[in-house]
Amino acid sequence: MDAMTAQTEIAQSQPRPAGRKLRRLSSIFARLAAERTEPVSIAEILDALGNRSFAALLVLFAAVNMLPLPPGGTTILGFPLVIVAAQLMYGSKRAWLPDFVATKSLSAQQFRAIMDRVVPRLAKLERFVRPRYWPFWRRRGNRAIGSLAFVLAVIVTLPIPFGNLLPAFSIALLGLALAERDGVVLALGGLFTVISLGLVALVVSAAGVAAHFALGWMF
Repeated sequence: MDAMTAQTEIAQSQPRPAGRKLRRLSSIFARLAAERTEPVSIAEILDALGNRSFAALLVLFAAVNMLPLPPGGTTILGFPLVIVAAQLMYGSKRAWLPDFVATKSLSAQQFRAIMDRVVPRLAKLERFVRPRYWPFWRRRGNRAIGSLAFVLAVIVTLPIPFGNLLPAFSIALLGLALAERDGVVLALGGLFTVISLGLVALVVSAAGVAAHFALGWMF
């Protein structure tokens, strides 16, 4: 049994509330990776997600931005996250990505390698996610979550050392909360959002003070 097959079984074994037929996001990602033998494009992933595209794309792109990336990597990979969050903020009913993003593809091996790292972590988080205490009626929560995710996504794209990890994690929590209508995870996502904004403000302030002293010393 290979790694992705094992991950698929783990993801599918996660408990779901009675009467819910929607598969967990980790199960969707694991199955898609396990079945691919040809390159997979972002458009194909979007089609596979169906009407769960907003929440799933938030989780997917956030998870990718939490992986170790070369310098400047989050500036590029954070851009799709900004696009998705902006559409959610403005009340779009289905996610759309421009062609230059949607047509980007990975080989089946590359996609499986990424999912090998994303799916197990996502499945662990999903153990604690279930429909409960959702504070919004119908789609009204989408705009609120989209607004928070948009601010965080912009931060992810900024060239701040290690500044992408906590905002990306916050977006992943918000995406999971939206996917399962979990008010508890939504509250945790909001808490981590506040912490993320506070840390970024602290880093920017410290950099400003350091630059001020450096310029004063030089001139």
